[in-house]
Amino acid sequence: MMVLGVESSCDECAAAVVEDGRRILSNVVATQEELHRPYYGVVPEIASRRHIETIQPVVELALKQAGLEAGGVDGLAVTCRPGLIGSLLVGLSFVKGMALALDKPLVGVDHVLAHLYAPHLEVDIRYPYLGLLVSGGHTLIARVESFDRIQVLGTTIDDACGEAFDKVAKFYDLGFPGGVAIDRLAQKGDDRAFRFPWPSLHKGDHPFDVSYSGLKTAVVNQLEQFRDPNRPATPENIAASFQKAAVDILVDRLLKAARHTGLDTVVAGGGVAANSYLRRRLAEERGLRVIFPSLKLCTDNAAMVAGLGYHLLSSGRRDGLELTAEARVPGLRRAYP
Repeated sequence: MMVLGVESSCDECAAAVVEDGRRILSNVVATQEELHRPYYGVVPEIASRRHIETIQPVVELALKQAGLEAGGVDGLAVTCRPGLIGSLLVGLSFVKGMALALDKPLVGVDHVLAHLYAPHLEVDIRYPYLGLLVSGGHTLIARVESFDRIQVLGTTIDDACGEAFDKVAKFYDLGFPGGVAIDRLAQKGDDRAFRFPWPSLHKGDHPFDVSYSGLKTAVVNQLEQFRDPNRPATPENIAASFQKAAVDILVDRLLKAARHTGLDTVVAGGGVAANSYLRRRLAEERGLRVIFPSLKLCTDNAAMVAGLGYHLLSSGRRDGLELTAEARVPGLRRAYP
């Protein structure tokens, strides 16, 4: 089955053709990085307008690289939630039009589940496993039962991990995208220069939750309070110390979840899964099999949408033209039964 996937949940306009949920025939991504660089973040109105301009040529290029005409695909998959509502609607409206014109089956894809599926495009992975999704908009730890069923064990109670990276990078003018800039600087820095605090969350029903607002505040407003007096406050040292704290907080909760569930396979996804320290840190954990997607499949892409779409279509799922976009997933812990 040839599935055309389209992703437009944020600032990447992407299209891909995937065969039988695994074989990537094309994977085209039109980035908007330069457009948003002056603002140190994605501007929703700019993003949606650029999607309108680029979506048709991106889809046409994906079909061309796959050696297919539009009518040669067997099904269509498109991200419908969560994300920037204007951006989502551009992709969704375009794919609805294709489905109607070509008389092809259509399925909406959840962006969270698509990121967790991305490693399956490259590696055979057996369910269940522990999923780790870290990006600019999402931070969650989940027990993954199947391609469309997860149990959310922990999530952020405030900022997403990638969001904290972006905000720190913006404050110190470290570069954009913030995660990439901090990762690059941190490789030249001393992560012992600052001893930033970890969040002190109340113990209760959600022991695997994380928080990043306090860490962000410490780095931005209370820098000298946590500095080692024998080490300078250079951008490299700030980046390295912040990155270590942000990642170690997450890994601590992940390891607790692994012990709680008894699962020894961890599958990571999302833009922050490209972070070199996170990859190195998890690789050091004995007794865990840790699977990361390649760097091109960490960030938003349409191959993961098409791959997951194949399984949804194969299971008999079909969505009609009444399918709509959702900016958020309501009741995150209850949304993926």
